[in-house]
Amino acid sequence: MLLTFLGHAGFMLEADGKTVLIDPWVTGNPVATMKADDLRADTILLSHAHNDHGIDDTQAIAKRTGATVISTFELGEWLGAQGVKAIAGNHGGTLAFDGGSVKLTPAWHTSSYQPGPDTFVAPGVPAGLIVRFGGMTIYHTGDTALFRDMELIGEEGIDLMCVCIGDHFTMGPQDAARAVRFVGPKSVIPMHYNTFPPITQDAEAFKRTVEAAMPGVTYYPLKPGEQQRFEG
Repeated sequence: MLLTFLGHAGFMLEADGKTVLIDPWVTGNPVATMKADDLRADTILLSHAHNDHGIDDTQAIAKRTGATVISTFELGEWLGAQGVKAIAGNHGGTLAFDGGSVKLTPAWHTSSYQPGPDTFVAPGVPAGLIVRFGGMTIYHTGDTALFRDMELIGEEGIDLMCVCIGDHFTMGPQDAARAVRFVGPKSVIPMHYNTFPPITQDAEAFKRTVEAAMPGVTYYPLKPGEQQRFEG
């Protein structure tokens, strides 16, 4: 499986001729190196509706490519009303897609889309994502605070954990390191940091914290546009 970090909390996964996008926010993303028109997808997974997780880009990409979008219920219903092919699930449910599956987990956060500065639509709940694709089991935490039930997620056998570390809107580095210990993944990629000033963090300092808490874990502090290949 080839993983490309799109920046912020966005990823592109490629395996067996299939492409999955997760939270593909690139338009207006100050650290993104790719454009929405450059992205293709068979499936798009959304953790929640906040603008910085790619609601606008998701609609544009899905309409252009015919990709199926998977999200929690209210967001999926709203996307369907916008003309997007969407599958709406909810926490605990596993939804199959072409080449893999995603199980929606709880995440402690909020969820809404703002088409304008004073308007909130697409209410609902946020989610984490356990993605099985390309021979890998990937836990994308979504935006979340630390919670002890991450230990249950770890029982799924996580190969790769994409964990938010930015603080302010999500858990920060110390709580994220505890989350890694709860989950026990083989590899870790930090996300949701250094996109804008309130979430500025030192990825190398987080690496040292993770390695102290979880000796043996492989750490990939990818920059936007960088890729990493994983063997399933």
